Amino acid sequence: MAFQTPITVKKALDNIASREFVLPAIQREFVWKPTQICRLFDSLMRGYPIGSFLFWKVARENTRQFKFYDFVLNYHQKDNPHCPRLELTGDRAVTAVLDGQQRLTALNIGLRGSHALKEPRMWWNNPDAFPAKRLYLNLLAEADDNEEGMQYDFRFLKQSQAGRRDEGHFWFPVWSILDMSDAGPALHEYLMEHDLQNVRDAFGKLYHLHDLIHAKPFINFYLEEEQDLDKVLNIFIRINSGGTVLSYSDLLLSIATAQWEKIDARKVIHKLVDELNNTREGFNISKDFVLKAGLMLSDISSVGFKVTNFNADNMAVLESNWQRIAQALRTTVQLVAQFGFSEKTISAVSALLPIAYYLYQREADEKFIKASQYQEDRENIRLWLIRSLLKSGIWGSGLDTILTALRATIQECGQDRFPVDEIEKTMTRRGRSLRFEEDEIQDLVDVSYGDSRAFAILSLVYSFVDLRNNFHVDHIFPRSLFSDKKLVNAGVPPEKVSYFSDRFNRLPNLQLLDERANREKTDQLPADWLKAHFADDIRRDAYIERHDLGQVPPDIRDFDQFYEARRNVLAQRLRDLLGVEPPRVRIEGAPLVDEESMPG
Repeated sequence: MAFQTPITVKKALDNIASREFVLPAIQREFVWKPTQICRLFDSLMRGYPIGSFLFWKVARENTRQFKFYDFVLNYHQKDNPHCPRLELTGDRAVTAVLDGQQRLTALNIGLRGSHALKEPRMWWNNPDAFPAKRLYLNLLAEADDNEEGMQYDFRFLKQSQAGRRDEGHFWFPVWSILDMSDAGPALHEYLMEHDLQNVRDAFGKLYHLHDLIHAKPFINFYLEEEQDLDKVLNIFIRINSGGTVLSYSDLLLSIATAQWEKIDARKVIHKLVDELNNTREGFNISKDFVLKAGLMLSDISSVGFKVTNFNADNMAVLESNWQRIAQALRTTVQLVAQFGFSEKTISAVSALLPIAYYLYQREADEKFIKASQYQEDRENIRLWLIRSLLKSGIWGSGLDTILTALRATIQECGQDRFPVDEIEKTMTRRGRSLRFEEDEIQDLVDVSYGDSRAFAILSLVYSFVDLRNNFHVDHIFPRSLFSDKKLVNAGVPPEKVSYFSDRFNRLPNLQLLDERANREKTDQLPADWLKAHFADDIRRDAYIERHDLGQVPPDIRDFDQFYEARRNVLAQRLRDLLGVEPPRVRIEGAPLVDEESMPG
């Protein structure tokens, strides 16, 4: 491995465009954000070092032995997030980038392409949620004070944003600098065309940018010419496994891609991740989850992301089992979605792995989700899942150890049913007991709106709700009514205002409401909504009773009484469902008695 003569950014981008520079299968995806790309360009402009690169010269007789990918050019978070597969034609040598992919891709996007991320507060399936943005440089001012410490005002903007000019902003399209081969005349012509010839520093910024891209040899690199894949892989691991540069899941995916014989691991795993995340209301499944599931479901001895697990034998087992693994994960996520869970309401996706292993062992498919003969089994899975999500510390540290133990239990006892009792005994022996105490009940009954546990608790307590439909966690008394001003105007005594403000967002004021009813309810008081939604008293009273609404006050002034009454009911329901004895209280001069045995 030898240090080579540095090249310019323009030369590096030309090599990317001509497929001279490629990405080996052992590379991960592009993960930089727009701010990181802007910071890289700011570093270039300020003369800061951007680090050296490591390239691997792949001889032409060996290019067909490996899989290669192209650099991302027009990144789109939804439609084009992955590096495209390359089919190299002819026998020609290529240069594979072992270290520096993120930086080179950032330069490629900034100077040749675009970047599209989902806009805040827009739905994922909205076609306007992912506007393509390109890189611009403000020629009229430096960057505002910022946490990144940037001096030059580089930004990714939509064309409509970049076209707005005022006293402090003129946005130069950074990609235009590539076409300006002759710096002086081209830059002067551009400034004249846009009436910038008298603007201080405008020419200096553009000239400096041009010099950095076309003239300065900023790309310093080492070149490895060894053709032994094992040695190259070892170099790659040593470079990328320190710190957080490369996760073990990235490495596993890369090695699987390089070693699988019949399946493109990167392609099928990314496709499966996208498919799982698009189930029902959406999930946040990562490739880490899928890869760990592959290790667990294939009965590879350790499910840990260790380099020693990434050997050829294990990869062969993983490839041979892939179709069954993928089916088990689809069935698992569809089942959990039928339970009503989604990205917003499932706090630990690792809890799905024992379920996936059980379904894998049974070779379960869509029939398991729908057929009535599996109803009891599905309900056991649902209740176990909810309890494991409500109990703190279950899916935290020591995850690999507990997953391995649960796998052995399911393998031994899960031939024809989800072995809840045996699983819980195994969890208890491993310090993961699902036994709850009274202080945990009090914690659960006080969870707030937005806490993923809120949905789990409500779906446990009100299991009769058909969660196959889309249900929302809804405020019974609308939260819009709980500003201090509105409370006082509604007649709430000033001394109660802080109590109301502190309680309205907690579990006793929450319910599961289907999507349509939630839209119709808007900001109505519960008494008004119940009267409008249920035409007859019988149905209205049945709803009130089933959802433990008790005496629903006509206005907000008695919210505190409603809240405390429902809180007590919820707490007792949780005690009953989770097997917790009611708290014991002392009456002066008498022995301890159960709270629930005391007279009204």
